[in-house]
Amino acid sequence: MSQPGTAPAPERTPAWRYAIGMFGTSIPINMIKGSMILYYVDILGLDVRAYGVVMVIYAVIDALDNPVLGHLSDRTRTRFGRRRPWLLVGAPMLAACMIAFFSAPASLEGMGLLLWFAVFAILCEAFDSMLNANYGALLPELFPQERDRAVANGLRQGFQLVALVISLAVTPLLTTQVFGTEDSTQGFQTTAIIYGAVALVVIVFMALSARESPRYSTRERPVLLRSVWSIVRNPMFWTVGLTGACYGIAMALVLSGIQLYVRYSLGLPVGNALYLQGIVILVSVVALVLWTRVVARRGALWTWRLAFAILAASFAGLFFATDLVTAIAAGVLVGAGWSGMLATNDLIVARVLDADAARNGQHREGLFLSAFGFFGRLNGIVTGLALTSLGVFFGYNSGDDPGADPGLAFRVYLCVYPFVLTAIGAVAARFVSVPIETPPAADETPPAADEPLDPPPAGPADESAAERPR
Repeated sequence: MSQPGTAPAPERTPAWRYAIGMFGTSIPINMIKGSMILYYVDILGLDVRAYGVVMVIYAVIDALDNPVLGHLSDRTRTRFGRRRPWLLVGAPMLAACMIAFFSAPASLEGMGLLLWFAVFAILCEAFDSMLNANYGALLPELFPQERDRAVANGLRQGFQLVALVISLAVTPLLTTQVFGTEDSTQGFQTTAIIYGAVALVVIVFMALSARESPRYSTRERPVLLRSVWSIVRNPMFWTVGLTGACYGIAMALVLSGIQLYVRYSLGLPVGNALYLQGIVILVSVVALVLWTRVVARRGALWTWRLAFAILAASFAGLFFATDLVTAIAAGVLVGAGWSGMLATNDLIVARVLDADAARNGQHREGLFLSAFGFFGRLNGIVTGLALTSLGVFFGYNSGDDPGADPGLAFRVYLCVYPFVLTAIGAVAARFVSVPIETPPAADETPPAADEPLDPPPAGPADESAAERPR
């Protein structure tokens, strides 16, 4: 009960109601990223060189429109909040574009197929960016204290892993056996319709459940160029952004190439990707609980560095796998490292957002997250160039022209490239520093004089100094 003369505390959003939104946002984009090469290149015969050009173009467009979408969200002022209108508009648009993406007419070939792929790939990525800029911005706003934030983040990553089981592990079974065949496209369209409907319902439910804080909508609206200039002058933006991109790009390569790794490198039907991806994701779910405890004991930064190193090592084992059993054994380590990155990466970014809000007095999470998203959008360029390189080095140009050794080609794509990226990230993470404390929100009551503050994470004596604001 509020004291006389004080405003009532805003209604809190239950962590699970926010977290479930990750389930809805993850299903569409991960089906797209996980199946686009199989669908367009291997089945429909789109040349990898054309695919690479499109990926570079849409990555550039997406990198440019992301900050604009985030900034528009920060400036939005409605009685429904800043983020909710964008979520309610973006959800049906992404669902519709995903269905169209996997509904290319059978008569299309050559330039017609290329244009269909390019238009709907760009639209899907744009609406996914709209959703994630607003959904991600809600995390520090709805849960200003790191303890609550860690719980909400752990739950949402759990929902994401459940979505990944469906959108990645189950999808090959649905598209090639339940609703279609190994060489047809009907299964992709049917699966996309089902996933689109599920994602729409979940995102709308989450958006209507979120209780945005009214105080954020009464602040001065940030100015785009001034805000961008402030962000790019922030050293933490570059160190955290570029290091995190090594992880994001590596996992983008894995998600896009896993089905063809199973087909060519392991010599198995694509449907067997269900078992490999399922084990990786199951391990990630279980390990997420353990990683969350490590974060509580040692801090997000220390845990982030450890997870980076484990993830890098895991790709070496995957390269030498010769059958489904050995691939699954290596996948256990991949799941452990990936889970650690899921548990920590967003917490590292959130600390940077907190420090920016405390320093500048403006809550511009949408723009800041979209600016971080610029680094993530590099994965479109890198995955496009990586796939194109398979044609140059191994002769893999499409499913119609796979070259002499497509198995080695996709070992390089799925294992060697991600290993190099995550090894660079693991080294760079050792030199990253972020604030250790989460600045309290302006409308929160400070603790009483005799109430102890949360202690800093336990760990080596120099760890706290590394995370302290400079």
